[in-house]
Amino acid sequence: MISIVRAERLKWKKTFIVKLVWLAPIVAIVLTALLMGGSFFQKGAYNWWYTMLLPGALTICCAVVVEKDAKLKYHSILALPIDLKKIWFGKILACSAWLLLISLIFFAGITAGGILFGNSFSFINSLTGSLVIFVTFLWQIPLCLFLAAKLGTYMAIFINIVGNLAGMIAFANGEFWYRVPYAITARLICPTLEILPNGLPVPEGSPLLSMSVIVPGIVIALAWFALISFFTARWFQKREAK
Repeated sequence: MISIVRAERLKWKKTFIVKLVWLAPIVAIVLTALLMGGSFFQKGAYNWWYTMLLPGALTICCAVVVEKDAKLKYHSILALPIDLKKIWFGKILACSAWLLLISLIFFAGITAGGILFGNSFSFINSLTGSLVIFVTFLWQIPLCLFLAAKLGTYMAIFINIVGNLAGMIAFANGEFWYRVPYAITARLICPTLEILPNGLPVPEGSPLLSMSVIVPGIVIALAWFALISFFTARWFQKREAK
């Protein structure tokens, strides 16, 4: 599996994926510094990050990963004496490592920005928030790979960004957030960073501040990751017969 992941990453050379891992965090940080800055810098940056910029960047990454093989009509993959499920899982793991890297770069940038503009969060809270975003976004990787392979890059980007915005706005503050995977990240950010999906602070005494949702939310998000990975891998394996 490690060799498959390495092979996937070799395909990324001279693609937008390499630039995007730096560009997306920089855009989030610079944009927030220019529009907000001051004591609102970190809160604003996190809000822009998980609601808009990270979903877009992650979908583009997954779409480019699929495009590299789609341009060759998957012949380079189908010719290999390897189970296609393993190749699909290799793509998922490679994108997961990319997601972790971009999350750490954003965290480093927002920590440095906090020194300049003032910290809204402690180091531990900020790190926790970044890790929560990373873990609860993992399930979107196999979904975005599937959408890009099935519907194309633009439809994948559209569906995933709309899904993130709709899920966060409509369900994150409600009782049934755990039923909508797109709402999980925003719901867990409420107690960890005390930010609502609209960027405003969570009111004092709000039930949204309860930390009891953290573990269930992470477990549910990882369960979605496992399920979508499994079913999309089975779908990808059927290409062997074409």
